[in-house]
Amino acid sequence: MEIKERILKLRELMAKNNLAAYIVPSEDPHFSEWVGEHFKCRAWISGFTGSAGTVVFTQDKAGLWTDGRYYIQAEKQLNNAGIKLFKASEPDVPSYIEWLKDELKEKDTVGFDGNVFSVSRVNKMEKELSQKDIRINSNLDLIDNIWYDRPEIPSDEIYVHDIKYCGRSRKEKITQVREEMKKNGVNYYMISSLDDICWLLNIRGNDIPHNPFVTSYGIVGEKETLLFINKNKVSSSVEKELMEDGVFIKDYDDINGFLEKLGDKASIILDYDIVNYNLFSRINKNANNVNHVNLTTMMKAIKNEMEIKNVKDAYIKDGAALVQLFKWIKENVNNNITEIDVAEKAEEFRKNQALYLDTSFDSIACYRENAAMMHYNPYNQEIPTYLKEEGFFLLDSGAQYLNGTTDITRTIVLGKLTEEEKRDFTLVLKSVIALSTAKFLYGATGSNLDVLARRPLWEYGIDYKCGTGHGVGFLSSVHEMPQRFSQVPNNIKLEKGMMITIEPGVYKEGRYGIRTENTVIVVEDEKTEFGQFMRFEELCCVPIDKRAIIIEMLTKYEMEWLNNYHKKVFETLSPYLDEACTEWLLKETEEI
Repeated sequence: MEIKERILKLRELMAKNNLAAYIVPSEDPHFSEWVGEHFKCRAWISGFTGSAGTVVFTQDKAGLWTDGRYYIQAEKQLNNAGIKLFKASEPDVPSYIEWLKDELKEKDTVGFDGNVFSVSRVNKMEKELSQKDIRINSNLDLIDNIWYDRPEIPSDEIYVHDIKYCGRSRKEKITQVREEMKKNGVNYYMISSLDDICWLLNIRGNDIPHNPFVTSYGIVGEKETLLFINKNKVSSSVEKELMEDGVFIKDYDDINGFLEKLGDKASIILDYDIVNYNLFSRINKNANNVNHVNLTTMMKAIKNEMEIKNVKDAYIKDGAALVQLFKWIKENVNNNITEIDVAEKAEEFRKNQALYLDTSFDSIACYRENAAMMHYNPYNQEIPTYLKEEGFFLLDSGAQYLNGTTDITRTIVLGKLTEEEKRDFTLVLKSVIALSTAKFLYGATGSNLDVLARRPLWEYGIDYKCGTGHGVGFLSSVHEMPQRFSQVPNNIKLEKGMMITIEPGVYKEGRYGIRTENTVIVVEDEKTEFGQFMRFEELCCVPIDKRAIIIEMLTKYEMEWLNNYHKKVFETLSPYLDEACTEWLLKETEEI
């Protein structure tokens, strides 16, 4: 069906169910950032394929709300669909709830599937809509009724993530969780976020593209742990290992009965932001529930010594693969290669590295004006884009290795550049250096430091409409909470062992996009009478293209940083490269 036909069928179902509006979010029941094909309802009904956004339908209007990363992409993909784009990050743009309050009448009903709405999201919506006596119906998955060829959830078996990679046993992690449960006075902890479940139990799966997770729920009790999962996914050997550590396998849907049977002496801790509303509604009304940030969130964010040792190796392998790739691009730019060719070649070089499993996200391989779309995907384009000997090419990519997750962006020169392009590239480099070299007192948050990266761009009246960086998981999500660099205030301290990206950029619609991204790890610096100071250590080992740098714009300190960084890149990677790549890298890392 075409998009317009899908929307027509949805509106027919809305009328049958007496709904004045219907909401389709991006989420799955576990609030994964990237969802499996089965749960891409918003993309299917709207045609917009970005990872974030909510689409709302009434009988005669429709709107999509998404953030600044996707404005350009959404405008293109929504063309002729009859869906208006609401730029959610912009001032004076109403939220979809405010829009519904204006559009609907008193006693109208708004419908949605409560399995893909969090408790906190429904509570907020119900509170605001009740001001106009607008009602909600959370038990309607209308998309499932019209998506006739909806993909199934994968049935691949789970596997154990060996302690030689992750550094801590599941017993140790569960014991730590139970200590936190005692502090909070509860005897059960419910986990619905897939990355937390996989981290806690040292298991991985294949249910979401590029994210090694398995569709499941977890309950940690005072004496035993329950994993609710499709039992066909668990081999007898894995089940035996889990049972030996006090983890017992239950059917996926058995979580409902478990919650219904909780007694009045039971108390359960859960995170209202990432537990779905319908699941929450199953909790016995006599049981006490406590809303709390996931107990495992901070635990997994702080990498242990073994994880740090392993992920450093993963970034060396990644760097070696990208050096081979960038050499190949520059040597073949005249051979009719496309953005997709580059993405596939990047995966080919990475596959040759030990312990490689998958890319960590769909590679953002984009030439010239396509790079102005922050989350551009070359596979979504009807006509392939060919590279030429002019302008910039941007590649944001990463990999999942058994010993770590990587994420790195480089913008490389393919040919002649304008002075404006060179200036903007240099400003982005200055921004990266400014934040990468920060020395800060322990207790600082990412929002405290974000301005360091923006200042070089702000001085030229330039900004980027997104955060500056995000946490990175370990054989997990490439975007990991809770740490981040952003103008949006947050109270998460940057702790020793946290991995986080630094990725400022310049994006000029219809012209070009520039981003340089390094992943760093938070380490301790000196301790003085004023307290413990912290700094960042770079993990990425890939050269920065000197051809785009206006050297006169760099300070002496910035030039020294770049030369030292390139010296480290060459010394680290050259033992892993053949003679031709080593010679190429030597030229790329020569001092300026």
